[in-house]
Amino acid sequence: MKKIIFIIMGILILITACARPPTEEINRAVEALNRAENDSAAVNYAANTLNRARDALARMQVEVNSKRFDSARIFASDVINFSERAINEGQAAVARARDDATGLLTSIRTLITETETAVYTAISNDFYLDLDALEQNFDSAINEFENAMENLQANNYQEAVESGQRARSALSSITGNISEAAQALSGKR
Repeated sequence: MKKIIFIIMGILILITACARPPTEEINRAVEALNRAENDSAAVNYAANTLNRARDALARMQVEVNSKRFDSARIFASDVINFSERAINEGQAAVARARDDATGLLTSIRTLITETETAVYTAISNDFYLDLDALEQNFDSAINEFENAMENLQANNYQEAVESGQRARSALSSITGNISEAAQALSGKR
């Protein structure tokens, strides 16, 4: 019986001593994380998932250093999965950001036309407005819109949305001022 126990222990020691680090899995995990870290969409839009991949890599390295290779393989798989998920989440977020920016700027084109019509109405009806200030505000809104369009073309979606929101706010302010002037004028008649 003791002989069998010694044989089994010898086999276990031999198996443990011969165990090799999962080099291929480690390399694939490192490559996957490098791809994700070099993907701007993953970095900008999937930071939490990317951090989970980094954490899994750190745990994998601890397991390798402790010669717990089966556990290291599991963490290597986690690194790969989280890295791929970060890339996919980043791409989906970029598509949503592009669609949001495009939708906003499309609606602003309509608002520009409506505001331009309101400005001409104010001018032709002698509304009590500072027309120079009105024109400056309108030009400023157009500049913001053009800046937003340039950012959209350059795939800077967040900047496009921010400029678009400033343009929309300026245009809404202009139409609000014109509306107030129209009400004041109709109240005097």
